[in-house]
Amino acid sequence: MFDFNQLSTQLYCAVLSDVMDDLGLMEQAMRPFVRPVDDARVLMGRARTGLFADVYAVQEGENPYKYEIELLDDLKPGDVPVLACGGPTDRIAPWGELLTTAAIARGGVGCVTDGLVRDVRLIKRLGFPVFHGGIGPLDSRGRARMIERDTPVKCAGVKVRTGDIVFGDIDGVVVIPQERALEIIERAERKITSENRSRDELQQGRLLGEVYAKHGVL
Repeated sequence: MFDFNQLSTQLYCAVLSDVMDDLGLMEQAMRPFVRPVDDARVLMGRARTGLFADVYAVQEGENPYKYEIELLDDLKPGDVPVLACGGPTDRIAPWGELLTTAAIARGGVGCVTDGLVRDVRLIKRLGFPVFHGGIGPLDSRGRARMIERDTPVKCAGVKVRTGDIVFGDIDGVVVIPQERALEIIERAERKITSENRSRDELQQGRLLGEVYAKHGVL
C-alpha cells in the first residue's frame, strides 16, 4: 500500500517519466495538452477509469449520468477518476464542481480527463487537483455519455487501467502500470537522490560533464 500523500511531496512527473523510459515504458506520459487547473497542485492516486462517447440527444426517460454517478459513488480513498473522452475535444465536458465535491466526500484525490472541465473557479477554491484537456461551460448532457467504467481506456494517448497509478504536476501527467509501481517508485527515489547530489555539485562550480560522468543523470 502506497502513502500517496507522502509520495506526492517527494516525487515529480519528469523523474517518473525518465525511470519508465529506462525500463522501456516510453508511452506513459499523457499528451501535453492535458494541463492542471491549478499549477501548484500535485496529484497521485489509483486510477478509476471511465470511457465517454459522443451523443447528440437525450432519450426520453434516460439518465444521462448513470455511469458517472455509479463511478463517483464507488470511489475509495486514494482513487482518481480518469475520464477518457477522445480528446482534445470541444464538446465533451465530463467534470465540474459537483463531481469534485462528491469525489472529495468519498476520499478521491484528483481527476484526470482529456475532455473539458467547467466550474474552474469553484474547483480551485476546493483545492482539488484536476487535470484537463480544456476549459469550457458545456454540460455533457446531450453531447456525451459515459458508456463504460473500470475498463481499459486510452486517455490523452496513454493506456490506463483501473488500479494503475496516476501522477500529475505542472509538467504533465504520467501513468505507472500497477504491476511495476513498486519498482518504478523505488527507482525514482534513487534517481532523485542522484539528482540532488548533482545539483549540489553544480552549484559548487563543478563542470556539467564531470558531474554527469560521476552520477549519470541530467
